[in-house]
Amino acid sequence: MHTMHPTLLIGPADWDAQRLPRAEFEVRINALWCDAPQAGGAIVYGDARDHAALAYLTHFTPKLEAAVALIPRAGDARLLVGGGINMLPAAQPLTWIENLLPLRSLGKSVTEWARGLGEQPILIGGDAMPYTMHGEIAKAFGSDTALQDGIGIVHKRMRCKSARELSAVRESCAILADAVAALTEANASGESVTAAIIAAEHAAYRRGAQDVRSLFSLDGGSTLRPFDRPVEQAVDPLQAYLAVRHAGYWAEGFVVLRRQPHTARDAARKALQAGITRVAPGTKRSESTAAIARALQGRRRHPVSLPSAVSIGLALEETVPDDEPLAAGEVISLRAGMADPESGSAVVSAMIAVGERGHEILWSAL
Repeated sequence: MHTMHPTLLIGPADWDAQRLPRAEFEVRINALWCDAPQAGGAIVYGDARDHAALAYLTHFTPKLEAAVALIPRAGDARLLVGGGINMLPAAQPLTWIENLLPLRSLGKSVTEWARGLGEQPILIGGDAMPYTMHGEIAKAFGSDTALQDGIGIVHKRMRCKSARELSAVRESCAILADAVAALTEANASGESVTAAIIAAEHAAYRRGAQDVRSLFSLDGGSTLRPFDRPVEQAVDPLQAYLAVRHAGYWAEGFVVLRRQPHTARDAARKALQAGITRVAPGTKRSESTAAIARALQGRRRHPVSLPSAVSIGLALEETVPDDEPLAAGEVISLRAGMADPESGSAVVSAMIAVGERGHEILWSAL
């Protein structure tokens, strides 16, 4: 789910070697070399909006300006950090990489680093990289060199969470549950939309969330919007979306709160339950989508519930082809929603971990 994100990321993002030891990152990087046997190294880009791959390999989350990691197949990695030399001490606790340099010297740093590679590196996150920065890297390797795009390799590895990653996701889901509980309590008390959403966000931050994103509806669930002004009235039903990040990993949830019976919410919940039954390793995402569609009995699907099964982790939406079977270790957000002129609109969801033989519900609007 794409939402507005803060201009400056302010949540705690220090590397906790107890939670994710360096050995965890060494396993990930060794897997990268297995998947890209001809690569002499990797150039990894990330910024405040798009940094999942960079965080996966380095733990580093850019707070404001971008960052670039230079990871050789043999030797020590380097991390180029935006903001000048004064930002290096603040950046050091965010990563296991010890060699930090200013990003302003990107071209020179890449040229110097590339001399000892032997083989060409792969480029990860190049599509999100500014044009001028891309040009500096291309110049370092010669205008006739086209670096192999390695983002697909990393995305495939990111799908299957390790035991430590699953633990972080479970904590994020527990925080999400607290946020939804606070939202529900405030709404039941007749609080305004602004007060209810703020109560949910505060509950998440008290539990240690790094970041909280929220959307809500003022038109019965037909559309979702971020805050651009205070909304001092209560809304019934209240369609809301909450996403929380803890230890780098996201959990999200769609809920519909109403004090009276709600046909659309009941139908969406029934459809979500039908979709959950189809979640298992080896099954295609389309099977859950089809089960949800059948349960909705021809009602129009809500746009924000498409696609239905979305991989989630270090990014709110991890890039996975829709026809790719679910894999053991994968975590998905399963969404069911309808936007029917007669029955109304509603979207509900669940966070689900795919196991070796079935699935585990980590959080659910049911």
